[in-house]
Amino acid sequence: MPAVRLGFGRLHSSLFKRSFLLWKLIAVIFAVLLFCEFLIYYLVIFQCNWPEVKTPASKGEQETEPVLKAMFLADTHLLGEIRGHWLDKLRREWQMERAFQTALWLLQPEVVFILGDIFDEGKWSSAQAWADDVERFRKMFRHPRHVQLKAVAGNHDIGFHYQMSTYRIKRFENVFNPERLFSWKGINFVMVNSVALEGDGCTICSEAEAELIEISHKLNCSREEHRSSQCGDGQRLPGSAPVLLQHFPLYRKSDANCSGEDAAPLEERGVPFKERYDVLSQEASQKLLWWLRPRLVLSGHTHSACEVVHGAGIPEVSVPSFSWRNRNNPSFIMGSVTPTEYALTKCYLPFEDTVLITYCAAAGFLVFLILFHFGLLGSPFLFGWQLLRKFKTM
Repeated sequence: MPAVRLGFGRLHSSLFKRSFLLWKLIAVIFAVLLFCEFLIYYLVIFQCNWPEVKTPASKGEQETEPVLKAMFLADTHLLGEIRGHWLDKLRREWQMERAFQTALWLLQPEVVFILGDIFDEGKWSSAQAWADDVERFRKMFRHPRHVQLKAVAGNHDIGFHYQMSTYRIKRFENVFNPERLFSWKGINFVMVNSVALEGDGCTICSEAEAELIEISHKLNCSREEHRSSQCGDGQRLPGSAPVLLQHFPLYRKSDANCSGEDAAPLEERGVPFKERYDVLSQEASQKLLWWLRPRLVLSGHTHSACEVVHGAGIPEVSVPSFSWRNRNNPSFIMGSVTPTEYALTKCYLPFEDTVLITYCAAAGFLVFLILFHFGLLGSPFLFGWQLLRKFKTM
């Protein structure tokens, strides 16, 4: 009987140790998943703050100009059915969803602008594939009703000029409001279909330029103190200079003068840009600046950050990609905007390297726990003593 009891006791002890090991492994795995897939987004984005903008009192009164809190992000590139591997979709789209939802909850923006290339395969996707991509987008970038979401088309959404069609433009505009001019809190935003600014006189291009000329006319009328007869009696726009939003950057030779940790790699910065492919043509860029006279330009497309100044001191900010698929260190721009002033700051998302290193470290720790539990890993002190004795005998 004592032998039976002893055997039962050893078996019970062995089962308890294995059960305890299993719970330790589960606890470590759960903690790492919770940190890498949820908490890290809060820890990183919590450090971002809205920039302060000067709000001078108007006409000597104590009331200040209203401040609009706007988020600007670009190049989400939701993968499609052709080039999108399921694991790549799962990983990168989860990253963007958690980053966007965390930013909404922590930062409380009033409006979000996406500067093109929302989808990766919109330029060739079928009607069903497009519908599936749109459904995933709406799930990932869901937002409260009081937050407005605006978007401009990119070359991956509707195709480059030679791929662009009225059908693709219309289906994009059916999902995202087709308005080109958006005004809120006395601030004018002009959202340009930069893909259509080819300048070759095609039907879509001519219509796009006609729209911009009409917007230019409205903006010019809003700047006049005494409305001329040419302006008519329609609703007058706010008198502030507009913020120009588009996918393609305005013309610049290259990214040679760009700097910062999220600028293009050093070996790529000096590579000349191709007009109508990497950037707008010089002619189209001059037209936009002349017609609209913006105070600020924001663009995407390059996947990297850059700040340049055009013409008579008009700044342009190229917004980096929001996806790990295009950058290890994605980010978005936070803007505090008033009718006369603006301030911008950048908010970085968690680095993909940080998450991968955390997972690798956790995997190594789990292996150590298993080996140590089964006695396959000796005490570090015993290993060191044996190594020292071996060295002395040499």
